[in-house]
Amino acid sequence: MQIDNVTEPIIAVRQSQYPTDNKAEFLLVGRSNVGKSSFINTLIERKNFARTSSKPGKTQTLNFYLVNNKFYLVDVPGYGYASVSKDKQKKFGLMIEEYLKNRTNLKHVFLLIDYRHKPTEDDVLMYEFLKYYNLDITIVATKYDKISKNNRLKQDKLIKDTLKISDDDNFVTFSTVTKKGRAEILEILESRI
Repeated sequence: MQIDNVTEPIIAVRQSQYPTDNKAEFLLVGRSNVGKSSFINTLIERKNFARTSSKPGKTQTLNFYLVNNKFYLVDVPGYGYASVSKDKQKKFGLMIEEYLKNRTNLKHVFLLIDYRHKPTEDDVLMYEFLKYYNLDITIVATKYDKISKNNRLKQDKLIKDTLKISDDDNFVTFSTVTKKGRAEILEILESRI
């Protein structure tokens, strides 16, 4: 798949603000600071199109990026960041749940986790939450290039065992530095549009 154009995101906090054109949507979820913006920028081959920040918790809305006028990448607020108040975290959770319950054009979910670490309790809860809704999921392990070759098999096993990844879910290791995993993600997108 060739990415020819991407539009500035449609920003929403409630269902009435979602796009109404019924194009396929792909949800991106993950902890704050897992690299969702960098993941988007790598996929669409644009620098800083999705704003990256050294300060986690910047995304506070649902951001719908229209790609090739065919489908949306939907970026949602990251979870698990302590400096975001409990009240705000609850609002984010309800916003995401409203989206999951009501979007018939949601084709697939990409759950981003940090390859360098054991999945957190929040990662496990999010995976179970998505499974509860019977969604197609790809686990995307970001920052793959930060782990030495000798430790990668061990890290793969740790992640898969911790999350108890089901056989029908994909597991893709991803690096914004080397672009590893980009072609696999584009294939997944293409197969579901």
